[in-house]
Amino acid sequence: MSLVLNIVIAMLGTALILAVGRLLRGPTLPDRVVALDLISSLVVGIIVAYAVATDQAVYLRDAIVLAVISFLGTVAFAYYVAKGGRP
Repeated sequence: MSLVLNIVIAMLGTALILAVGRLLRGPTLPDRVVALDLISSLVVGIIVAYAVATDQAVYLRDAIVLAVISFLGTVAFAYYVAKGGRP
């Protein structure tokens, strides 16, 4: 099980690096927001994998809080764009 978790964390880390590249290179603001949302989802995945690897359920609470805040930020940005905000 430890080998699988190490592989999962490594793959999530690689995806995180690629998402940061998209965040820095994104041509428009919506591209950057989607990349930032992806980054937060990947960080949630890393936190959950770490919680499973260390058998510490306390980290799951942090992952849930980060996921909710990320979701609310994405909804706020979508509302901003829908109201005619300049992206």
